[in-house]
Amino acid sequence: MKSRLSDLQHRILEILARGAPGWSLSGGAALAGFYLGHRSTDDLDLFYHGQRSLTHEPRLVEDVLVEAGLDVRVLVRSPGFVRLLARDASAQVVVDLVAEPVPVVEAPMELQPGLRIDAAADILVNKLCALVSRSELRDLEDVRALVASGLDLDRALDQAPSKDGGFSPMTLAWLLPQLDLARAAELGLDPVRLESFRERLLAKLDGGGSR
Repeated sequence: MKSRLSDLQHRILEILARGAPGWSLSGGAALAGFYLGHRSTDDLDLFYHGQRSLTHEPRLVEDVLVEAGLDVRVLVRSPGFVRLLARDASAQVVVDLVAEPVPVVEAPMELQPGLRIDAAADILVNKLCALVSRSELRDLEDVRALVASGLDLDRALDQAPSKDGGFSPMTLAWLLPQLDLARAAELGLDPVRLESFRERLLAKLDGGGSR
C-alpha cells in the first residue's frame, strides 16, 4: 500500500513522535497513510486516549513544531480539542489534538517509538459514530473502504453505542439517505461506488430488507 499522506504530514508525525509523544494517529490520516491509502486528507487527527482534557500537550506540540522550523497558528482552542495549522514554505497541514476519554475497542499499534496508530477496528467504530454526528461523505467512504478490507461491520455496529451514546442503527438509517452524493466527485470520491455501498448498508440496518 502506498501512503497518501503528504511529505509535510509525514514530517510532522516524525517530529512529534520524537519530541512530543503520547498521542495516537487516528481518522482518515491513519487510513490514508498506514492502512488503506484509499484517499488523501489535509489533516492529522492526534488522539490522547484516556484523557478528558488537554493540559500541557498543545503547547508542547506547538513548541516542537516551531523548533523544527514550521510556522504554527492556533485555529481553535478548548479544554478537550485544539486545532493547529502548521506550514512550511510549500504546504500546510491542519493538526487536530483530541482528548479522548472513551475506551478504545482495540489497542493502538506502535509502529516506532512515539508513533502509535489507532487500530483499524477502532477507527471503523469511530467512523460509524461520525456518520451520525456530522454526516460527511468522507466518513461513508472510510466505512466502505474499511469494510471492503475485511473488517466486521456487524461487530462495529454493536460496539458503536459504547463510543457514542447517541448512536443507534435506526438513527444512522435515517441519516444516510440525506447524504448528498452529488458532491462525491468534487471530493475525489466515486459516487457510484458510494451509492452502492450506502444501499447495502441501509439494507443491513433495516435487517436485510430493501429500501
